[in-house]
Formats: sequence, structure tokens, C-alpha cells
Amino acid sequence: MGVSTGTYFQAGLALALIVGLLAATAWLARKVSGGKGFGQGGMKVVGGVALGPRERIVLLEVGNEWLVIGIVPGQIRTLHRLEKGTLSDGALPASADKPFAQWLHGIANRQSHE
Repeated sequence: MGVSTGTYFQAGLALALIVGLLAATAWLARKVSGGKGFGQGGMKVVGGVALGPRERIVLLEVGNEWLVIGIVPGQIRTLHRLEKGTLSDGALPASADKPFAQWLHGIANRQSHE
């Protein structure tokens, strides 16, 4: 007793219908959210550095500001705010030869001397 060709055809159509419904739902969700991906909302991760296995410092671009965020288990804190585009020389790496960690070290030293 074998499976007929019609059964394979019906299963293929059902699978195509399900995949089509998923694609249509994803397209509709993207249109409803204004074309932005979920969770984007005008926020962009510029860089980050791991301080330990569960501690990180992240540089976020939010609108016209850069935020230095400290992340530890159970807590997220804003460490520093910078106005986008109004940085002094050497305040933010202009290229890959000065990594985020060196920039962060420079900010920390500058604040401790103030």
C-alpha cells in the first residue's frame, strides 16, 4: 500500500500555504512598524567592550546623543552622555586604529582629573 501522488501534491500545497502565510504576516508586521525592525526605535550600538564575563560597557547612539552604558547582571546604568558630533579631538575613535577600549580609558582618566 503506497502513498499516492495526490497526497504528496496536497501536502506540498499545504506547506506552500503555510510558508506564504508566514511571509505575509512578516511583511504586514514590517509595514505596521513603519519599516523599522523590531526593537530598533532609532537606537544604534556604536561599540562595546567586555569588562568581565558578565560586565560590559556599550556606546549607544540615540538620536543626537551618544550614551556610554554600563551593563552588569541586574542593572543597566548611563555612565556618560555625549552630544553627537561635538566631541573634542581624541574623544572618540575616528578609525579602527584607536579602539573603543582606549577611548573609554581616555574618558575615565579625563573625568577623574576634573
